[in-house]
Amino acid sequence: MGEELRFLWNATRGNRLRPWRSAYLQWRLETYSGQRAETVRARDFWNLFWKEKRQLFRFLRWTHEIKRYSDSKKS
Repeated sequence: MGEELRFLWNATRGNRLRPWRSAYLQWRLETYSGQRAETVRARDFWNLFWKEKRQLFRFLRWTHEIKRYSDSKKS
């Protein structure tokens, strides 16, 4: 779970208490849903999060796998 939290921590840098204002997450939301990044509000962010939570957790598990794979190649 550490890598998943690290990803979220880095993705929300500067906006940790307001993740919907994160430029990175706005961009991801725009590419995923088609909604313009500059129009993303808290309600939009949380609605998408709730609706797509399975996909989000799947993505976070994938980030952990990639990090683990990357670390194994360094050794």
